[in-house]
Amino acid sequence: MTQKTTKTVGFSSILATFALIFVISLQSSCAKSNACDLKASYTNDANAAQNTAMVAFCTTNNITYSTHPSGILYQIITPGAASKPNLCETISMTYIGTLLNGTKFDASTISYPLSQLIVGWQIAVPLIGKGGRIKVVLPSSLGYGAQATGPIPANSPLYFDITLN
Repeated sequence: MTQKTTKTVGFSSILATFALIFVISLQSSCAKSNACDLKASYTNDANAAQNTAMVAFCTTNNITYSTHPSGILYQIITPGAASKPNLCETISMTYIGTLLNGTKFDASTISYPLSQLIVGWQIAVPLIGKGGRIKVVLPSSLGYGAQATGPIPANSPLYFDITLN
């Protein structure tokens, strides 16, 4: 090898090393930027009358509930997969929704970004993994609040039976 060839090979090796470092750092920074930093935003309803009605509903319907800091009452029937969805993911779920008087207002299978669903679901659905099932009683503030929506009266606590597909 000539001296010029040795310098070219040396320079090429250094250039290749820098290129490799650049690609690795680019992939690492991209992976970090794809992390989900979204969290459900809520204020605990603390409405005593609604809470009393929610607890009575759970008792009447044999729901052995836990209380989330948001005020949601829930019972995990099946935990599902270990991996839980976050607000940046699109989920598929099957649910039945009723008012606390037992009136069914909706039943469907949907696929939506979790961040675009009602706040109560943003909080409750990540408690289970794919294949999981949860019973959830939401205070009105985490459902549709003070606005009537279709057959749902304003300020209505809601019950959902949800399976994450």
